[in-house]
Amino acid sequence: MDVPSDFRAEKSSQKRRTKAPKSANPPAQAPPTNYINDFNIQSQQPFMPNLGQPDMFYGGSAFNSSSYGDPAGQFPGQQLLNDPVASMAMQYGHTLAGQGKVLVQKNIENYVASSRLKYYFAVDTAYVGKKLALLFFPFTHSDWSIHYNQDEPVPPRYEINAPDLYIPVMAFVTYILVAGMVLGTQGRFTPEQLGTQASSALVWLIIEMVAFTLSLYILNLSTALKYLDIVAYCGYKFVGMNVSLLAGVMAGNTTVYYGCLIWFSLALVFFLLRTLKVQVMPQQDHDGFTKGAKRSLYLILLVSLSQPLLMWWLTSYVMSFKSAV
Repeated sequence: MDVPSDFRAEKSSQKRRTKAPKSANPPAQAPPTNYINDFNIQSQQPFMPNLGQPDMFYGGSAFNSSSYGDPAGQFPGQQLLNDPVASMAMQYGHTLAGQGKVLVQKNIENYVASSRLKYYFAVDTAYVGKKLALLFFPFTHSDWSIHYNQDEPVPPRYEINAPDLYIPVMAFVTYILVAGMVLGTQGRFTPEQLGTQASSALVWLIIEMVAFTLSLYILNLSTALKYLDIVAYCGYKFVGMNVSLLAGVMAGNTTVYYGCLIWFSLALVFFLLRTLKVQVMPQQDHDGFTKGAKRSLYLILLVSLSQPLLMWWLTSYVMSFKSAV
C-alpha cells in the first residue's frame, strides 16, 4: 500500500562513509599491557635477560666476549705488545737478562767448574782401597809426586797421590751417622745432635780452608794447590775419626779409641808433610837461591799438626761418657 508522503523519512544530509580498501600491511597494533599482580605495577615489556643493555639495577653492561678488552676484539695488553717502543724495551730486557745469565755462569765456572768436580770424583774401587791403605800406612810410600798429562794432572784413578773428594765426602757423611750411633748406644741420642755434629764439622772445615788460603797469600808462597785440594787434604781426617769411634764402641772403652786416634794422627801428619812439601814450593831468585823455604815449612807443620787436634776435638764429646748398660 502506498505510504503518505508526509510519513516518508527525510534523507540524511550526511553522506555514507565509504569503506577504506584493505591494505597489504596492516598497521601495527600496540603491544598488550602486562601487569604484575603482586605489586600492581604496569610493565611495558615482558621481563627478558639483560644482555649487554643497562638495567635499573646495574648501570653497566653485562659481560660480552666480543666486547671484552679492546673494541677491535684484542685481549688486554695486546695493544701494549703491538707498540714498537714497548716491543723494543722488552727485546732489550731479554737481551740484558741473557747477558746476565751468561755472566753468572762464567763466574760460577771460575770457582766451581763441573770439569773440576768431575776430576776430583774420577775414582774407582781400586783407587779407594789403595788410598785408604796409604792413609793408614804412609811410612813405606816413596814417590809422592803428582804426574801430569799435557799440563793437566792425571785423574785420581790413575794417580794415587792426586787429591780426591770422594773419600772426604763419604767419610764426612759416615762420621755423622757413626756419631749418632755412638750417642745412641750411650742413651744420649737426639735428632738435634746430628745437626750439631754436622754443622760443627763443616764450620771447622771451612775455617781450615780459609785460614790455609789466607796464609798462602800473606806469606807470598807459590803453590799449585787449589781450594778444592785444600778441602780434600783437610777432609781425610774424617776417615781416622770414623775408625776411632767404631773401634771405641766395639771395644766398649776409650783406650782402644785413643789408640786408634793416635795411630791415625801420626799417619796423617806424615802423609800431609810429604804431600804438601811437593805442593807448596819455595820461590827462587834470579841468582838461583831459594827464599821462603822456612815460611813454607812452618805453614806445612801448622796445617799437619792441627789435624790431630781437630780430630780429638770433634770426637771427644761423642766418647766422653761410658756406654749405657
